[in-house]
Amino acid sequence: MKKSINIWSFYGNWNLEEKLRLAKVAGFEGFEIDLSEDGPVNLASTAADLKAVHALAEKRGVTLSALATGLYWGANACSEGPAVRQKAAAILKKQIECASALGIDAILVVPGAVGVDFIPGGEVVPYQLAYERAKEFIRATIPAAEKAGVTICIENVWNKFLLSPLEMKAFIDSFGSERVASYFDVGNTLATGYPEHWISALGLRIRRVHFKDYRRAVGSVDGFCDLLSGDVNWAGVMKELKAAGPGVGGGGDDSASALLQALSRSAHSEHLTRDGRYLRALNSSRRKRGFSSSSSWPPFTQRPGFLDLMAPNGHLANCRHFLN
Repeated sequence: MKKSINIWSFYGNWNLEEKLRLAKVAGFEGFEIDLSEDGPVNLASTAADLKAVHALAEKRGVTLSALATGLYWGANACSEGPAVRQKAAAILKKQIECASALGIDAILVVPGAVGVDFIPGGEVVPYQLAYERAKEFIRATIPAAEKAGVTICIENVWNKFLLSPLEMKAFIDSFGSERVASYFDVGNTLATGYPEHWISALGLRIRRVHFKDYRRAVGSVDGFCDLLSGDVNWAGVMKELKAAGPGVGGGGDDSASALLQALSRSAHSEHLTRDGRYLRALNSSRRKRGFSSSSSWPPFTQRPGFLDLMAPNGHLANCRHFLN
């Protein structure tokens, strides 16, 4: 099973080649890129642009492992406004096109929002309407996804929508397509539930897994924290991932089991204090060397043959420690 790191783990003003180079030096074989407004993969990217990005990754010996995006926070697919919904549809269409051109087989999709507390003045959409519009949004692009061989992976995120694993399961199953699946985020469940319950319910529908930690007592987006320093029951998460089988995350390779066992061992309570101190020491060391001290969102995703890690800016060291 290969390790991969997300583009958001690096300084935003670094160029793509530097990020790929450092990812390779840090021991990662894969790289999760994103679709953005002005990054290396963006809404205006041409076939030639995407070919150049793919070539750059090959040059650096790093495989592009997944395609994320934060653009849906500015384009609610469930909005009352037709123009906003059309913008979301354009983003999803572009994600599929870019993923196909880059040789990526799964994309992160937020299917819409009922409300978003961390966006001041954000629109609130009636739940039933949001559900209907979200289904229309996803259903309209399934033919393109199936043709391209790209899976639309629905993320459980803070959008006040698809709030339980059973609801997410029913939503995914309603499309009857293997190209609609789950982009499961461990840390995002802690505000209202338990990630191990989600894994048990979703099983092989999970094609990606974001690993990040969260402190419930904070109660806001500021509660996201370094891995192993929050309230995630990592031993329980690892147990359920292994119970779901080697196919969880889209892979069919039993080589994943050794890494999952290693993660499970590091999650036991007797290791948390020791590892937490070491992670903080590593972070302090990297800050002194000029890396960002940001502590936001450290996820981790899985695809066939890949575990894609996304760490806070400048936290490459603690990522490697956690995975090794």
